[in-house]
Amino acid sequence: MPVARINGINLSFDDYGVGAPVLLVTGTGAPGRVWRTHQVPALRAAGYRVITMDNRGIPPSDAGPEGFTLADMVADTAALIEHLGVEGCRVVGFSLGAMIVQELLVARPRLVGQAVLMATRGRSDALATAMSLAEIELYDSGVTVPARYAAFMHALQSLSPRTLNDERQIRDWLDVFEVSAVTLSAARGQLGLELIPDRRPGFAHIQCPCLVIGFQDDLIVRPPLCREVADAIPGATYEEIPGCGHYGYLERPTEVNSAILGFFARQTTGAVPGQVIVT
Repeated sequence: MPVARINGINLSFDDYGVGAPVLLVTGTGAPGRVWRTHQVPALRAAGYRVITMDNRGIPPSDAGPEGFTLADMVADTAALIEHLGVEGCRVVGFSLGAMIVQELLVARPRLVGQAVLMATRGRSDALATAMSLAEIELYDSGVTVPARYAAFMHALQSLSPRTLNDERQIRDWLDVFEVSAVTLSAARGQLGLELIPDRRPGFAHIQCPCLVIGFQDDLIVRPPLCREVADAIPGATYEEIPGCGHYGYLERPTEVNSAILGFFARQTTGAVPGQVIVT
């Protein structure tokens, strides 16, 4: 795994293949390898060069000695794009990663040619605020949650009823969640970064073509919050994927990958943006 020395830290990333570059930015506590199973192969098959990264605070990337902010993560993403010489690339963000991309579009608009924002929001509503503060309080309390219980709660929060009611699928998901549980000590620096004021007014200046994807059964970032972002970005397209929760890109990868690749193709051919698609 290559490492770039940027902004005073070591930032790890992976770089797959050749072609027009696409950078994938993950959510809270997630390593870049979460994209390997579904999105990397689909994008590579379509002829794209795919770059994934371990965000600041997720090993082997450093956190830095004094903590960090959302602005630091935006600066890291910008610096990696410049380090690799892929200015104007396509960027896909999920959850916290999508919030990073939104801020990148405001702060450094020339670095991104097209953007896909999945499970995103432009403000912290009451439920999102409560969830973030509860996670911080749980970590800081020093309580260790048993892995099996953590997996169960993770499934309830992140998956759709369709998956929860499928005996075979839910057993597999629970096993995955139990074995690969996020270590809060590693993710602690990222907790609370989703607590943002209303950023939507600033999105009015974004000129980059954007696709916003909401997941129908997402309890963590509910679809109306995603639609708000699409409404705030001039010309943005909103698409909602049915039958999936917060991890829609892993639950319904075929549909999500099709939406991403279709958006890239529509923009390349000059299609008119601003549509709402419910699949």
